[in-house]
Amino acid sequence: MRNLIKGSDATLYLQLWEKRIRVTDIDSGRIFDEVPLVAVRKGKRRSKRVAIGSRASSASSSDVEVINPFSHPRSLLAHFKAAELLLEGIFEKLGAEGLFSAPSNLVLQPMEKNQGGLTEVEISAFQALGLSAGARRVYVYQGPELTRHTLDLANVRDASAPVAATGIDEPRGWTQWIWIAIWFILIAAMTIFQQF
Repeated sequence: MRNLIKGSDATLYLQLWEKRIRVTDIDSGRIFDEVPLVAVRKGKRRSKRVAIGSRASSASSSDVEVINPFSHPRSLLAHFKAAELLLEGIFEKLGAEGLFSAPSNLVLQPMEKNQGGLTEVEISAFQALGLSAGARRVYVYQGPELTRHTLDLANVRDASAPVAATGIDEPRGWTQWIWIAIWFILIAAMTIFQQF
């Protein structure tokens, strides 16, 4: 029974570059380390993930688009919906043994395009990305590179505070929930308009 719910209490460490994404399951040591590509089949109502990582590069066709959601000259997050589909696929791949593939804790560390520190808007966008992909708590970490053995969630939480602890267990003010709702409505509207 423990294997069925493995993913429900997992902690994943996500390192992000424009041309590489590395996600480590802290408990099991399983790693996804590939190019950050997602092949997406556009539908009338919603996009469907066809492949992720290196497999996505060969999945291109007339109705399938291959997207690197982290490729942009100024920012590391360029395409929110494609990034969400990519993370969902990675979570499923790493949580393949369990019934629930989304992690309880996601430590997300942008490894480039972060000179001078991330802005509050960038941190919020990365948090929203992790939450919309299914993580319960997302910590956007800015510090020295971690390993499976050096990642201490309490230290990450402290280093990422006060903005980064945004999971369902932390109390939030009404205005924060309203801004999050507005953010998701705007993303949904942009996704709908892109399909027309």
